[in-house]
Amino acid sequence: MIPGNFVYHRPKTVAEAVALLADHGEEARPLAGGHSLIPMMKLRMAAPEHLIDLAGVADLKGIREEGGAIVIGATTTQHEVIGSTLLTERVPILRETALLIADPQIRYLGTIGGNVANGDPGNDMPALMQCLDASYTLVGPNGERRVAARDFYEAAYFTALAPDEILASIRIPVPPAGHGYAYEKLKRKVGDYATAAAAVVLTVSGGKVATCSIGLTNVADTPLYAEEAGSILIGSTLDADTVKRAVVAAEAITNPASDGRGPAEYRTKMAGVMLQRALARAAERARG
Repeated sequence: MIPGNFVYHRPKTVAEAVALLADHGEEARPLAGGHSLIPMMKLRMAAPEHLIDLAGVADLKGIREEGGAIVIGATTTQHEVIGSTLLTERVPILRETALLIADPQIRYLGTIGGNVANGDPGNDMPALMQCLDASYTLVGPNGERRVAARDFYEAAYFTALAPDEILASIRIPVPPAGHGYAYEKLKRKVGDYATAAAAVVLTVSGGKVATCSIGLTNVADTPLYAEEAGSILIGSTLDADTVKRAVVAAEAITNPASDGRGPAEYRTKMAGVMLQRALARAAERARG
């Protein structure tokens, strides 16, 4: 199918984009890379009368370090994330995760802001952003506000983003030097959404886990921050019994659908397997 008719807008500034959204209300949708919105339009699951292309807004692009945090503009592509020396040095799990998203053709146009903003539970970056304790800068007619990634996702395709707001940037606290990290993703084929995936960021001190953060992808109608599982691991040597308890706690918060990727029970167990693998790789990196 092809999308329905719409009016195309290409603003040059954030203020102009926000004004267009405010003027046209729920009949307007912002367009970033288009890999989520355009397929929905073709299937007539979305039928905006006004399409606001953000590609011409220079202020929405770029990667910089600012006050102990990394700030990424919303229209920065996954390809640019992969190629960023700053991200590779400071937050290397971003590159690792981006390399597992779809395929190179999609990553050249797909944006990090689009990946986190639309509330698709299958997208990889939202759970990672929860794991990294990231926050999103949202801009609307009344100015800016910042929302933690852990508070942003409400249900599948429903987020804290208001209809007249755009997600302008992502702010990620720089993890400490020597931290361990891993993103483990099980998928049926290249380009597919995860059957289940797990993000882990941890630090080790004196042979024991000092901090641990865990995010889970595509095993509920929102990304999951597995707070209890991370807490169980703190103070441990990642011994088998403690890891098993953490995995059980992580599996307990999942609620995946049975679909072409497998029955719900299988997907829950695979979330646990991905978590075990991610913990092992993250610990190895943290211990040097």
